[in-house]
Amino acid sequence: MSISDGNYARGDLLNGCKALIPGLENAYGYVPSIAAGIVFDLIFAGTGIYHIVRSFQKRKATSYLLAIASYVELVGWIGRTWSNKCPYNKIAFLLQITTLVVGPIFVAAAIYVTLGYLIRSIGPQYSVIRPKLYLWIFLVVDVVALLIQAGGGGLAAGAANKGKDTQPGTRLMVAGIIFQLVFMTIFCSLFAVFIIRTRGLTLQKGQRLCIYSTIISVVFVYIRCVYRTVELLQGWEGHLLKTEGYFIGLDGVCIAVAILVFCIFDPAILLEYQEPITAEQSFNELNTMSTK
Repeated sequence: MSISDGNYARGDLLNGCKALIPGLENAYGYVPSIAAGIVFDLIFAGTGIYHIVRSFQKRKATSYLLAIASYVELVGWIGRTWSNKCPYNKIAFLLQITTLVVGPIFVAAAIYVTLGYLIRSIGPQYSVIRPKLYLWIFLVVDVVALLIQAGGGGLAAGAANKGKDTQPGTRLMVAGIIFQLVFMTIFCSLFAVFIIRTRGLTLQKGQRLCIYSTIISVVFVYIRCVYRTVELLQGWEGHLLKTEGYFIGLDGVCIAVAILVFCIFDPAILLEYQEPITAEQSFNELNTMSTK
């Protein structure tokens, strides 16, 4: 039985903080784990602090993007932690569903910028396309995907809490995440070609480590994209969406690893330039490096 089917006051459940009522299902289909919530709160708070500090020290676009990704993820997991105590609260549900869709987009953007740094560092002749095109194509794709997924998430969550049809919002979210997945696949192919072309080169240690960390981050972001695509295609009553273990392992863990690997092997340090540059200059360099 859903909230709309019961005799309980809708406003009290959706706006208050009521424990789970036996037989009355919430929007999740379960009560989010408090342990998982706290663990991911701590992880993303930690990665956020790390990349904020690095952004002031190195002033690199990757640090800014990963800091934003960390704090967006943190807000989402705070929402899920809140939902453990208030499983019907609509604000907590909306908070997590919108931010946890948006956060990985900033991780993907950091990956695209990192490849631009690698191309500049190793040589543009090893790239299939000009370095500045990575910025124009993939970051624009990320922005479009962000708008589509955030809009769809908001519509679907609002409909779910009102007991209305969630399909319009869900379809919009699916469109956004498939759009992102297609371009992530294209990016992976281009990145693979770059790796193959540079395989025989004698690279500096920092360059090699940066390539390895980027590969790890790409793989985990891609796994998460595939999972969320299948999850949303199953619908709001699907097995994946109603089973928290899948979400923890294939969303939370994947994005945590994708960000953490850039704390251990930070491109802002591994590919450090001689002079510090601002975030704006960092992006501008990606636009102009193909002409050098």
